[in-house]
Amino acid sequence: MHPTPWTTRSSRHVYDNPWISVTEHEVVNPGGGEGIYGVVHYKNQAIGIVPVDADGNTWLVGQFRYPLARYSWELPEGGCGAGEDPLDAAKRELAEETGLTAGRWERLCSFDVSNCCSDETGHLFLARELTAGESHPDEDEELALRKLPLTEALDMVRAGEITDLISITGLLQAERLLLG
Repeated sequence: MHPTPWTTRSSRHVYDNPWISVTEHEVVNPGGGEGIYGVVHYKNQAIGIVPVDADGNTWLVGQFRYPLARYSWELPEGGCGAGEDPLDAAKRELAEETGLTAGRWERLCSFDVSNCCSDETGHLFLARELTAGESHPDEDEELALRKLPLTEALDMVRAGEITDLISITGLLQAERLLLG
């Protein structure tokens, strides 16, 4: 562990909703400069799932992302609430968004989403031995599903067509594990 080179003079809570809270800190930075640092606290952890069937296909979820004001193709993703097991959250999110259930699960990695301004962490899982079912997206989700070879999803990453960090990380981790 490294000691912090920052000095926090004061902190104040400036915003709160069911998903995030924002705290503004008056700080002295490592170079001695004074300023403010806003930190976004996420109340849920991020969850991403790379479903891969026996034929090497995966599923992407397409949806309009309000903060970006554009459409995005992504892995099935969602949130893991306080006290919820990340694997249980992954199973729930996969079924909700794709209708798939998996007989075999493997943790790919854990990650920090945007550690320059938030404390959000997340977990990625590989789901195999898939069984199809009916999806049940959340009320605020209008989702499209796309089944394609894992190699084509990786091509989309390399072409810049998939820009979601959780999806990029998950697909590259799956490539390392499955395609060597």
